[in-house]
Amino acid sequence: MSEQRERAADTMDADQPSGRGGRMDSATAAFLAHRNLLFTIAYEMLGSAADAEDVLQETWLRWASVDLDGVRDARAYLVRITTREALRRLRTLRRRKESYVGPWLPEPLLTTPDVAEDIELADNLSMAMLLVLETLTPTERAVFVLREVFELGYEEIAEAVGKTDTAVRQIAHRARAHVAARRPREAVSAAQTRAALEAFRRAVQTGDVQRLLDILAPDVVLLGDGGGVVPTAPTPVVGAESVANLLAAGHVPRSAWLSLQLAQVNGHPALVTRRGDQLDAVIAVRIDGGLITGLYVVRNPDKMSHMQQETALRR
Repeated sequence: MSEQRERAADTMDADQPSGRGGRMDSATAAFLAHRNLLFTIAYEMLGSAADAEDVLQETWLRWASVDLDGVRDARAYLVRITTREALRRLRTLRRRKESYVGPWLPEPLLTTPDVAEDIELADNLSMAMLLVLETLTPTERAVFVLREVFELGYEEIAEAVGKTDTAVRQIAHRARAHVAARRPREAVSAAQTRAALEAFRRAVQTGDVQRLLDILAPDVVLLGDGGGVVPTAPTPVVGAESVANLLAAGHVPRSAWLSLQLAQVNGHPALVTRRGDQLDAVIAVRIDGGLITGLYVVRNPDKMSHMQQETALRR
């Protein structure tokens, strides 16, 4: 059993009153059957694995008190609870981000191989896409995620977000247009991403500025998330020359660059660096037209907990 499931099971065990074993067994089985789906929804809505786990804890507590005899579709009911809890958490998270030190990036996940096989899910889990979702309002984000990623019907989404079917259709249309204008222009294969990362790795390991300029788009943007805990670029760095010079000058310690390794992060190839046994940074990229247009460097140690073991995600 994974660490995530163990935490959920511990909470369930603690909440089971005596004499209700049969009923709670049914509730537990239904919750565990859909847990990976619920976590994926919460993470897509929040961009934070820690907050998604908290949402699932609240979902379980609410689910444990439900009269199952009145539940026709456990999956739909659980999705509704999770969405509402995630919406509440999303509004709190937005206030927290206002006081965040430096750029905020989504919490990276070391994902299982099957996540990459679901191309649509992987595309929506990418760092670049999660940052696009950050530009939506909380309700727009919930509607977009439930409709475009998980393909829920408008009626079911309306129940989850507390809107009418008509309102949800309008929100979905608006969110879809907003995302389409900002998401990567073309689908990029895993092989293309690995090739770009390999070229990037060789360039930074040698400190070769020209090699970096060859693979960086003229308008590339580097975002570094240290959370005020570890040093990183305090503001976005824009432009190939600025980014290349910063990286060559030691944006990440040279010892960490030498340890660069490929990993499967959020369903896509990415790079991780280590200093000794400690994970130092996770580096994800956005690629357009064969060039790196976005570099996302997560160094905040508080965001590394889900890089220690693979996370299973489901639609």
